[in-house]
Amino acid sequence: MASLRTTVSSALQLGFVAGAFVMVYSFVATAREGETRRKCSAMCILQPSYAGAERTLPKFSVHDLDGRVHASSEWAGKLLVLNFWTKTCGPCLEEMNSFAKLSQVLHSRPDVAVVAVSTDDDAQEVKDTLKSVVHEPIAFETMIDPDAEVVRGKFGTDLFPETWIIDAHGIVRARFDGGRDWSDAAVVELIDEIRAGTYCPLSVRQGKLSSSADAVKLCQSLSGAEDE
Repeated sequence: MASLRTTVSSALQLGFVAGAFVMVYSFVATAREGETRRKCSAMCILQPSYAGAERTLPKFSVHDLDGRVHASSEWAGKLLVLNFWTKTCGPCLEEMNSFAKLSQVLHSRPDVAVVAVSTDDDAQEVKDTLKSVVHEPIAFETMIDPDAEVVRGKFGTDLFPETWIIDAHGIVRARFDGGRDWSDAAVVELIDEIRAGTYCPLSVRQGKLSSSADAVKLCQSLSGAEDE
């Protein structure tokens, strides 16, 4: 009888330990998933054309609308939101008002620089274009690259608009091809996550996830793609 009691007691103890292990594992797994969701929700919702960590900001220089030269080193140590556009690009003009709203929101963050680079060759025309399409105070810096030596030569951009987000260490974290609604709260959330150094581990190439199946599933659930 004593032997039976000992066997039952041991079995119960093993069962308790196994149950506790399952509970702890489940808790840790849930916590990890929750952390990944927090880090990646904005990235998944916004669906960039590129996301990763293997590209770095090239060195370049551009002119502002008053003819002064600005080097990329001026924004070193800051998160850089870099927008490429031209006045003959309809989607560029359509998104510019929301881009101005985004620049206003980010203006209170001294560690963030918002820069728009036009490939037009006439500074006054760029000023007039912005004045006609932007109905918000402009808090972003405006530059011109008439020969597209930077836009095309350094970044490889041929179609506009195109927007890059580069972290404070000069690592390209995301690129968005085409017009966007930059007033979306998810944009600010993404920028603040990058500022905090809590980067989403997802990898995106040509608008498609190249990460693990779990990452794809996570983004599908966050973006609502599973319900489509």
